[in-house]
Amino acid sequence: MSEDRGFHPPVERIVETSEGMHALGIELAGMLRPGDLLVLSGPLGAGKTTLTRGIGDGLGVRGPVTSPTFVLARTHPSLVGGPPLVHVDAYRLSSALELDDLDIDYARSVVVVEWGRGMLEGVAESWLEVAIERPTGAGASSAHDDERELDADEPRTVAVTGFGPRWSGLAADG
Repeated sequence: MSEDRGFHPPVERIVETSEGMHALGIELAGMLRPGDLLVLSGPLGAGKTTLTRGIGDGLGVRGPVTSPTFVLARTHPSLVGGPPLVHVDAYRLSSALELDDLDIDYARSVVVVEWGRGMLEGVAESWLEVAIERPTGAGASSAHDDERELDADEPRTVAVTGFGPRWSGLAADG
């Protein structure tokens, strides 16, 4: 990377249950505004969609918020006059160009991209990266379309790292 994009240390949290993951999403939603981008990473069943569902509930968007695996992106309009939530599943995309072809309105939306690590260079000046880790061997599955996020309550480690000027206070606020 040729320029410093303002990396900010992660804020880590242990989340015990799927309800806790949903609650974390609601909490994150309270910090979000139009133009914010979140990139979620973690294995199948880690809780990415559950977290996004909580973000949607916190933003007051029309639901249900479900995995957009086969449609690639879903826009959930606000029911309370706030920004829409655009939920993207980049699992089947091979490049940032394919992501760009989705023609997402990043400036006026809150955008959550699952499986988007490494595909968003140049899309935004600032973003949050949310890495979710499950215990080794938990919920292993070979099919991406097997939505397993709600089936096993076990601790997950969630690290939220801010990039860019928008999130410069993340570690201090953590």
